[in-house]
Amino acid sequence: MKQALLGKTLEELQQVALSVGLQKFAGKQLAEWLYVRRATSFDDMTNISIKGRQALEEQYMIGRHEPVAEAVSKDGTKKYLFRLSGDNVMGDVFIESVYIPDNDRATLCVSTQAGCKMGCKFCMTGTLGFHGQLPVVEILNQIFSIPDSDKLTNIVYMGEGEPMDNIDHVLRSLQVMTEAWGCAWSPKRITVSTVGVVPGLERFLKESECHLAISLHNPFAVERQEIMPIEKRYHLTDVVAMLKQYDWQHQRRVSFEYICWHGQNDTVRHAKELVRLLKGLSCRMNLIRFHAGVDQAFAGSDEKQMEWLRDYLSDNGITTTIRRSRGEDILAACGMLVNALSKQ
Repeated sequence: MKQALLGKTLEELQQVALSVGLQKFAGKQLAEWLYVRRATSFDDMTNISIKGRQALEEQYMIGRHEPVAEAVSKDGTKKYLFRLSGDNVMGDVFIESVYIPDNDRATLCVSTQAGCKMGCKFCMTGTLGFHGQLPVVEILNQIFSIPDSDKLTNIVYMGEGEPMDNIDHVLRSLQVMTEAWGCAWSPKRITVSTVGVVPGLERFLKESECHLAISLHNPFAVERQEIMPIEKRYHLTDVVAMLKQYDWQHQRRVSFEYICWHGQNDTVRHAKELVRLLKGLSCRMNLIRFHAGVDQAFAGSDEKQMEWLRDYLSDNGITTTIRRSRGEDILAACGMLVNALSKQ
């Protein structure tokens, strides 16, 4: 099977050029065609000789493929379905990405795994099971191949899967997006989320300068473990202690995601514990409305209680906002990606 060029570093592209009889400098030309000009065919690469393009075509492929389905929300959010390339003994495997336009800002929520193995009780995506890690080419393809790609201002790694559980390919994709030879984006335009997978998180903190978002949802270990099995292995208190070692005030941003459930994590007791847990850490808190799915035994907090929690946390030194829900009517909101488009 031909190797995909999308996702390769400059050094690797230089080796590709040499392998087909081109000069080493052609690697830089390949990088420009892939990451700046967004070529979809070797024929597009007009400053490379015809012979060189033919040689590339024989051994490699670009690695781009378009989404196979699309849904548009009444609020303008778009959800795209991708069929994963390559053979799979389990049959077709799909992933979804979500495009969120908001005035002069346009964000893409990308997936890093097919399904998810974290098993969070409140997340519909977990019901898919786990069908594999996405290679770097499939992560980047979501960014490069949606029709709105040229409008993107921000990327969030918050789609299907746990990014820190696929850290090798996630870091490679971030490298392509931020390096001068790649897309040359500022790391401040990218946010990567995690439920707290410590080994991957440690690497992310050392090897990337992108923003970080932690899925918190409950500050008490016993209660968090009931809804987020990851707490059994990697404790939230240890994650927060590790984050406090970094100077977030002057570098990238760390934020916490907090879905609000009536009487379960929106009480005075929880608010006080959040303040205690996060004391001394420069961070933000995003309160998220719960998007109920099938057979969900959770009831979301009402607007008044969410506003109280926001004000309490803000008054106690934690900058807190209530995130506006987008795309719920097409199952594109937080925790709702279940590849529904593949069944239509």
